[in-house]
Amino acid sequence: METVRLLLALAAHGGLEVHHMDVKSAFLNGDLREQVYVYQPPGQGAQTEQGSVWASSGTTAWNARLDQEQIELGFRRSVLDHDSFLLVGVYVGDLIICGPNVGGINKFKQQMMKSFKMSDLDLLSYCLSIKVEQKKREIAISQSAYTGMILKMARMIGCNSCTTPMEPRLQLTKETAGAPVDTTKYRSIIGSLRYLVNTRPDIAFVVGLVSRFMEYE
Repeated sequence: METVRLLLALAAHGGLEVHHMDVKSAFLNGDLREQVYVYQPPGQGAQTEQGSVWASSGTTAWNARLDQEQIELGFRRSVLDHDSFLLVGVYVGDLIICGPNVGGINKFKQQMMKSFKMSDLDLLSYCLSIKVEQKKREIAISQSAYTGMILKMARMIGCNSCTTPMEPRLQLTKETAGAPVDTTKYRSIIGSLRYLVNTRPDIAFVVGLVSRFMEYE
């Protein structure tokens, strides 16, 4: 997520377009240098007498294959910025591409589509539950749909809003006389809020505070 935000910040500062591509079945494109065996977990279908075995290239092999492909396309580690650079952020099968030359971006996308089955999603508008709005020298990010999902999960749809994320001087403790809290659901909601902080830094302190109560002695 930090890579995505960094790319968007650089693009906004430089007035660059940000494009989006998606690799279909990214893990299957990796080249394994060793044999990998994974036994099918219980409840996932009938086992053979020897046990069902699956093989997957995994993230490491896919990243190595993608690195090699970009090197063959002429990419190298940058030591200086210049007018023909391309920035490519990779999150599994999602590629976020930006640079000052739209022609260079399109050429890169065409070259990648020759090597992998990919979808060209054009200008980046949505990635990793984050909505991206691109304007001239301005990029806005938000997570309104993701926020709605959290409210629905917490059964807070329709609740009254407030101007501050937490009541001032509220003291939180592990000891309570109320009904026991569903710890699994609590952790799930807090984990979702931690991801929401990416676009809502105003709730970072409160989320950090309630995160202290995710573990119990």
